[in-house]
Amino acid sequence: QSAPVAAADGGPDVSFADLGVRDDLLRAIGEMGFASPMPIQRMVIPHLLSSEGDVVGLAQTGTGKTAAFGLPVLQRVDSDNNQPQALVIAPTRELCLQIAGDMADFSRYLDGVKILPVYGGSSIESQIRALRKGVQVVVATPGRLIDLIKRGEVNLDGVHTVILDEADEMLNMGFLDDINEILSHVPEDRKMLMFSATMPKEIAGIARRFMHDPVEFVAGNRNEGTKNVRHIYYMVKAQDKYLALKRIADNNPDIYGIIFCRTRRETQEIADKLIADGYNADCLHGDLGQAQRDLAMKKFRDHVTQLLVATDVAARGLDVDDLSHVINYALPDDVAVYTHRSGRTGRAHRTGVSVAIIHSREQGKLRAIEKRMGVTFEHKLVPTPEHIIEKQIYALADRIERAEVNEEAMAGYMPGVLKKLEWLSGVDLLKRVLTLEFSRMLAYYSNMPDIDLNASGSRKERVKGEKKAKSQRGDKDRREAEQGFERLYLNIGKASGFFPGNLMEIINKNVKGSKPMVGRIDLMPDYTLFDVRKEDAGRVIASIKGDDFYGTRLYAEVADPSKNYASQQPQRKGWRGAPAKGGWKHDKPKAERGGRSSGKDRKDRPEREARPAKPGRQAREAGKPAESKRRHGNFDIFMNKKK
Repeated sequence: QSAPVAAADGGPDVSFADLGVRDDLLRAIGEMGFASPMPIQRMVIPHLLSSEGDVVGLAQTGTGKTAAFGLPVLQRVDSDNNQPQALVIAPTRELCLQIAGDMADFSRYLDGVKILPVYGGSSIESQIRALRKGVQVVVATPGRLIDLIKRGEVNLDGVHTVILDEADEMLNMGFLDDINEILSHVPEDRKMLMFSATMPKEIAGIARRFMHDPVEFVAGNRNEGTKNVRHIYYMVKAQDKYLALKRIADNNPDIYGIIFCRTRRETQEIADKLIADGYNADCLHGDLGQAQRDLAMKKFRDHVTQLLVATDVAARGLDVDDLSHVINYALPDDVAVYTHRSGRTGRAHRTGVSVAIIHSREQGKLRAIEKRMGVTFEHKLVPTPEHIIEKQIYALADRIERAEVNEEAMAGYMPGVLKKLEWLSGVDLLKRVLTLEFSRMLAYYSNMPDIDLNASGSRKERVKGEKKAKSQRGDKDRREAEQGFERLYLNIGKASGFFPGNLMEIINKNVKGSKPMVGRIDLMPDYTLFDVRKEDAGRVIASIKGDDFYGTRLYAEVADPSKNYASQQPQRKGWRGAPAKGGWKHDKPKAERGGRSSGKDRKDRPEREARPAKPGRQAREAGKPAESKRRHGNFDIFMNKKK
């Protein structure tokens, strides 16, 4: 039997004060820009403040769930009691930190109230010290909370409210047993709240098992996506998915979105390709270190990064209200996962677009999502090169038209510039501006075919067009940059585990002021060539020189056509940093090297059957450091870093 469904309390004109929120909390949320409560807040807040019984809240991500449970929980907390009184459980570290941060903002005028996030990947000792000093609200991930319970460092006997946020995601991540363990340590008479974007059978099972007479609040309909989102799909061949992704990005010049992939490996590969092709992109997945994930999310929140390629789990704690697009590079198997993805756009009364790039065998998944969510996907043709270039040119014209001119700052430069360019007509000047801005895009899309699955032309013709476009961009070791760019050399390559993402991270870290525009990136085994705008070249070279990449001192210069960088490789020793153990093979004395002996040595050897054991070999081997096995990619770098 399902929980009774409650109607909204009041209409859109109801204020937070009408819901019973206290003045000190009203002051804090007023400064944060909260004007009127959202539907889920109008439903949940009065119930938590004045009614008994547990709550199941069904609402999409970004609909104000944190304030819906956070404000009444803080209002019910006793600041004189330093024991944990409220427990919020979240599936990921990122979501844990986000909830704790929001509740800290809500409680800025509540004297003596402390909120503590506890999560894995951070020092447990510092969390234990904070618990011993006393906190009223604990926001935790399941694994770290159980660890603290087993150590006897957290006492949940005084907890009167337990909140499970993103409950459906916790089930997907296999936390059901952990939830059972945690709830066995809190009082039976606690009030329990469970928030979820979808209502699978397992969520109803948790409600029946752990909750007392739960009331269900639904903002919208069950398993429904946000109504501000437009759902569209593009049909291409599986091997053309990446080309379609680039065209979608190019066709939306102001795109700000997340690209969801199924696996960590696919996420990294797509992000590396986008960065190498000149897109402002980054990746977010579980194989990254916590510091790398935090940096990627901060850059994306600050709009430094335009496209974030992510897995579902890694993106759970990323809360951004102004996404224009969510792109499903691969459709999920679970409809609830698609609901979470699409719910990340179209927030705060904005409209958004959820895009699916599919091939013919994925149409069944698409229809299942339509049926379960009650939405209709609009089929769109993949943008053609002509349409993309036209869209980009009009977008630039719009930016030029809306640009705010600082007359005072420009006054001193205009006479000289006008004199230099007076021989050009307005049309000629505009043509040159557009050519400088779009030379790379024009070169890429020239003679490129239509890749839509229903487009005319064979796969062979499309491959031929792609190869022709690549040949027009030149070979990897070229020294000439695209028009308006400068080609730079960097003394490290992919043999050292250096990839496009590493280059972008170094540039973003070191270059001060406005971020330089990076064009094509070509990785060689021992060096890298890449393009930056001419006006940024000097800044980039100066900022990179002397930096360090895992033991390699970096050096950059303008790529010299007369130099053969491949033949000018420095000695390995001291160039890429000493290897972890044993040194480089060729740095050892000849007698200690492995490999084959000379023919003369072989003649002097005894017959194989009678060859005696080499004297003292075991002793020598015992005193000699083992030479670590060389592996490709970042393995050695990360292993050395751990040490």
